[in-house]
Amino acid sequence: MSNHFIQKIEIDTFKCFTKFKADNFKQVNLIGGKNNIGKTAFMEACFINLHAQDTATFLYAMHGIKYMRENLNFLGQKESATLLAFIEQCNQLLIKSNINTSSFQVQEKEGIKEYTLEFKGKKTNITNVVSGLTLNKIHSIQFIDNFGLSNNEIADNYSYVQKNDSESKLNEILNNFDPSIEFFKIINEKPQCKVNGKYLEITELGDGTRHLVSIITSFFVAENGYLFIDEIDNGIHYSQLDDIWNIIFSLAKKFNVQIFSTTHSKECIESFNRIQKKDNDIQSAYFELAKNIKTDKIFMRDLDIDQLGYELTHLGSYRGE
Repeated sequence: MSNHFIQKIEIDTFKCFTKFKADNFKQVNLIGGKNNIGKTAFMEACFINLHAQDTATFLYAMHGIKYMRENLNFLGQKESATLLAFIEQCNQLLIKSNINTSSFQVQEKEGIKEYTLEFKGKKTNITNVVSGLTLNKIHSIQFIDNFGLSNNEIADNYSYVQKNDSESKLNEILNNFDPSIEFFKIINEKPQCKVNGKYLEITELGDGTRHLVSIITSFFVAENGYLFIDEIDNGIHYSQLDDIWNIIFSLAKKFNVQIFSTTHSKECIESFNRIQKKDNDIQSAYFELAKNIKTDKIFMRDLDIDQLGYELTHLGSYRGE
């Protein structure tokens, strides 16, 4: 397994997590659990920890996770106001992994807020996170929310497909998934698919097509990096889940990308387990988040291929749903 992959993580403080530890992560990781248990928050913690390479990328990640969840609620607000609101919601953050240690704290002294960031073994104090600040994204760390990428993000990703001279490969994957899709192009800055001889904007083709295009194009950007996919089965019919997992396993190997994805669907977990059993060339694992009734703390357990298969077939109403 590549040295850059996350293998273990400790989340001392972040959102719903306190004193949380998990390990044994593989190249392709699926995370299940009941609704509102913290599946997305776990991936956000990983996303921040990986992005904490310098001040600009660290602040970008803290801003970005809030923006992805609530951008519609903040339309029309001044960027300077939302930037502070987005970042300060990560106050008291402390996340450690085998890759990095990252922490963030806000303190107010004599009416002036001081922001303390720790990353890559050093601490940085700043008193103004807005004036003159540039937020920098690390492109090899991709995060796809449950709606898929925006038109602009897909267009940006497609430029990597073009640089790789892989337009035909993208069209082949899309056509195998949905034979009615003949070609994919960016036309007038908008992602479009040629369906039955006519180009249609991707917004007209349903959430599943957008999600699939978002996933495939992100691999080209995330080469030798990471891809986080929230609600991986969103908009995908259960009969096509095996196709999705086959695509992900294949592209993860091709581009050396570590995958973290979430689901609350038993059908998606069953499909993942089927592809696990068929593909021995890549390490994969299923993880389940749950809450300890006595302590009210969240914990994570991992199931290998055989354990997962047994629980899916013998427990009846599966707890991961």
